[in-house]
Amino acid sequence: MPRLFHALLLLLAASFACQAQAQPQQVPAQRLRIVGGLAGVTQYTRHEENFWARELAARTGGRYSASIVPFDRAGVPGQEMLSLIQLGVVPFGTALMSQMAVQFPELGTPDMAGLNPDIATLRRVVGAFRPYLARTLRERYGADLLAIYTYPAQAVFCARPVARLADLANRRVRVSSATQADFMRALGATPVYTEFAAIMSNMTTGNTDCAITGTMSGHTLGLHAVTNSLYTMPLSWGLAVFAANRENLEALPPDLQALLRTELPKLEAAVWDQSERETTEGIACNTGAAGCTRPVKGRMTAVAPSPQDEARRREIFATRVLPGWLQRCGPVCAQVWNDTVGPAVGIRAPLAR
Repeated sequence: MPRLFHALLLLLAASFACQAQAQPQQVPAQRLRIVGGLAGVTQYTRHEENFWARELAARTGGRYSASIVPFDRAGVPGQEMLSLIQLGVVPFGTALMSQMAVQFPELGTPDMAGLNPDIATLRRVVGAFRPYLARTLRERYGADLLAIYTYPAQAVFCARPVARLADLANRRVRVSSATQADFMRALGATPVYTEFAAIMSNMTTGNTDCAITGTMSGHTLGLHAVTNSLYTMPLSWGLAVFAANRENLEALPPDLQALLRTELPKLEAAVWDQSERETTEGIACNTGAAGCTRPVKGRMTAVAPSPQDEARRREIFATRVLPGWLQRCGPVCAQVWNDTVGPAVGIRAPLAR
C-alpha cells in the first residue's frame, strides 16, 4: 500500500506538471509592502495611501499592487526605520528626518527650528541639501532616496493667549526635535519631547501648556478644542524621507522601477502643494475662518509674527539653534552646512581649527 500510494502521488505530480506546461505562462502579480507616513493626516490619507493602495494597481492593470501601513501604527520605531530599510526588513519606508537626526544630526540640517519662515525658503533649502542626502542614504544604508515629503508648517498651539514669542517663557511646550528644544530654551520655555499620537493626552492632562505641530495636523488631532491661541510662525515643517532598500528596488521588474521613478516625484510634488495649502487652511479651520473646508471648525485666535519677532527668530537661529546643532554633531556638520544649506541662506558655519 505505501508503494502504491507513493506511485499515485508521483502520477498526480506528473499530471500537474504536464498541465502547467500546456498552459501559457502567466506573469505573476507583484505586491509591494510600503511603510508610509503619519496616520490620519492628509499626506497619508489623500496621497500616499491613495497612490499605493489604488492608483498603482489601476495604472498597471492590476499587474502590480501594494499594501501600505503608516509607520506610527506599524510598530516600527521611527529612529530605527533606516536601519530596517538597510536590512531589507522594510523594503520601502518613510522616516521622519527629525527622528533620523537623533542618531545622525547632520540629516536634520534642512529643517532646523527657525530656519525656514516660509515654504519658498524650505524648497530652496531642501533643494540644496538633497544631493548630500541621497548620497548619504546610498553609502550609509544601501538605500535609494525616492521622495522627500513635507508636512504643513508647524506652529504653536497654546491653552493660554500668546501675542509674541516672549509670551512662551516659563511654559511647557511640546517639541519633536532637538532644534525645537533649543529654540524653546532660548525663549525661556521648557521643551517636552512628545510623540505626535500623545499630544492630545498631554494637553488635556496639563502636562504641556503648548504644542508645536502642523497647523492642519493640530486641527485633525482636535487641538482647537483644548487650546485657544495659535501663534502662526512656522518654527519647523516636518520633513520625511521615502526610501527603498536598494537590492529590493533593483530586484523589481524594470517597468515597475521605471514607473516608480516617474510617478513618485509627482507624488512628492502633490504632497508639497497640499502642505502649502493646508498650512493656510489649518489656520482657517482652527479659527473658524471662511477658508476652511472641513466640517468642524475651531474658535481659536490666530496671531501672526511681528517684524520684531521675525528678527528674534533669525537671531535665535543664528546664536542658539545653529551653534547647538553644531556642538552636538561636531565638525562634520559644519562642513555639511557650508557645502549645502549655508550658501542657500547666506549663513556660514565656523570650521574647527
